[in-house]
Amino acid sequence: MKAVYFTEHGSLDVLQYGDVPDPELGPGEVLLRMEAAALNFNDIWARQGLPRVALPMPHVSGTDGAGVVVDVAKDVDGVSVGDEVITYCVNACRRCPACLRGEEVFCKRMRIWGFQTGPYDGSYAQYAKVQVQQVAPKPAHLDWTEAAATTTSLLSVWRMLVTRAQAKAGDSILVWGASGGTGSFALQLCRVLGARAIAVTSSEAKARFCREMGAEEVIRSDTDDVLARVRDLTDGRGVDIVFDHVGETVWPTSVESLAWGGKLVICGATEGFEPKIDLRYLWNKQLSFLGSHIGTHREWMDCLRLVEQRKVHPPVTRTFPLHEVPAAQKLMEDRQLMGKLAIRIDADA
Repeated sequence: MKAVYFTEHGSLDVLQYGDVPDPELGPGEVLLRMEAAALNFNDIWARQGLPRVALPMPHVSGTDGAGVVVDVAKDVDGVSVGDEVITYCVNACRRCPACLRGEEVFCKRMRIWGFQTGPYDGSYAQYAKVQVQQVAPKPAHLDWTEAAATTTSLLSVWRMLVTRAQAKAGDSILVWGASGGTGSFALQLCRVLGARAIAVTSSEAKARFCREMGAEEVIRSDTDDVLARVRDLTDGRGVDIVFDHVGETVWPTSVESLAWGGKLVICGATEGFEPKIDLRYLWNKQLSFLGSHIGTHREWMDCLRLVEQRKVHPPVTRTFPLHEVPAAQKLMEDRQLMGKLAIRIDADA
């Protein structure tokens, strides 16, 4: 089968498009003919390499996908050949106490499919295998590329805002990186929750997109003093929640932007992992710093209900054929994107 893969970490030059071995099913697995995939920043982390993180090689990235079931293991039921499905990126043992109580994210064997699994085990390929627990019916009203973009970003946002930060109607929420895939889902979810989203982005075109996604206010990081604007928009109080997936470069502003008793929730760090903090802010303002990582199957089902109800829509703005994954990754790496980028696998058939 055709796939995009790499055999060593590095720049975009390490990505290769070519033939790789077809997946072989194991117990409890299903085989998909991939129709589409969607990009996430962990694709870039995987390619570049992360300290103290060993990834199986050769590596096929892609943690989001949609496709058609073409084969199932003998012990699989509830899923049939011909089913149109989307994928859930959490691969877990399904047997430990954490899994059995519905907290797969705390399974000691949990791996993010297409990021930590392998070799040759992600959605940037014509065929892929996943555990049967990792598939759900494709929402009928979505096309393949939209369907492929329904999981990782939206699920991360749900766990951050609903489960971890417990956002509620009336909360003010500062959303960093608001025009990207994760940020644009956060803006939509804020609107559903009745929270006031204050988006941070870097151009007028991106600002317009953020307003379309649900931002009530937009701060231009290229022209505005973000902290001053936050204080102005909140009458000096600060925001109830900071939604962060940027990390080190925005951390000081995030901490100072919080109201007393406020919460900072973070799921990643695209601009650095080692921020500095004056701990006096933490105890004097009685702040809460919350880490969040992907989400459970139960939370995924909650997300999909919002998609089925048309309250949240995958914001796919550009699509690429499989062999152009490097071009798509460059746009993401250079922050030259709005919403989600998707890959049409059948474009290379």
